[in-house]
Amino acid sequence: MLVTGSWFVFLYIFAAAIDNQQKKDKMEMEPSFPKITTHVLQEMKLKQEKIAMLTAYDFSMARILDQAGIDIILVGDSASNVMAGHKTTLPITLNDMIYHASSVMRAVKRALVVVDLPFGTYQGDSKEALHSAIRIMKESGANAVKLEGGEEIHESVERILTAGIPVMGHLGLTPQSIHKFGTYVVRATEEDEARKLVHDAHILEEAGCFAMILEKIPAKLAGEVTEKVKIPIIGIGAGNQVDGQVLVLHDMLGITQEFSPRFLRRYHNLSEEIKGSVKTYIGDVKGLDFPNEREQY
Repeated sequence: MLVTGSWFVFLYIFAAAIDNQQKKDKMEMEPSFPKITTHVLQEMKLKQEKIAMLTAYDFSMARILDQAGIDIILVGDSASNVMAGHKTTLPITLNDMIYHASSVMRAVKRALVVVDLPFGTYQGDSKEALHSAIRIMKESGANAVKLEGGEEIHESVERILTAGIPVMGHLGLTPQSIHKFGTYVVRATEEDEARKLVHDAHILEEAGCFAMILEKIPAKLAGEVTEKVKIPIIGIGAGNQVDGQVLVLHDMLGITQEFSPRFLRRYHNLSEEIKGSVKTYIGDVKGLDFPNEREQY
């Protein structure tokens, strides 16, 4: 009887040890940061805690960003440039965006994932805007959508929000309107355009947008907008007085080299590193150094 009791105690301790190890392994695999929601972003603005945002378009990169602790991942229509090689964001389709967003969502546990509505899926038709947003949310599982424009998209924003879909706005330089502007120069440097931008920011806030991107506008103006509206303002080329920053991942890692605006800080030069690794691999293959004896069965 004593042996049986001791054996039971041993099994209990052994099972508890395995359970604790499994919990530890699970914690190591999962990000140790709180899940980001639109409410969390609002609290970050109130606490004056800066928001970090980057783009991602695939599972592998999204997983790295999420594990690193990024707050927001933007599945941007910039995939048209960096993933598909187009000169503008205009050619990318709704199906393309859903594909990229779905890949990202399979990797993300913590970050808020926002998906761009591509050109032609919301402009001028609020019903189509709602249909496009529903498809993205339903088919990819994303957390929110982003639209470019101000007063002219007001109706689309409101209609999308009726379905309970969070919307992020985008003012300043709006790449989907490149043929209208004809250039990628800094926007809202003149008084009339600056006044309209402030007006549009208030309209988007009142419509119910949870946050807004300001792209390539004077830092002082971006700071004024950030003070005047209650929702988080994310800047790209909009100075440091905003609530957070966003960059295109491929630009900041130096995978792309052709694009070098003043606001871009390259944190790496992966283009050269990758080319160097590939050249070494080619040499190893041609020189019969790869695979060696340890690398074969």
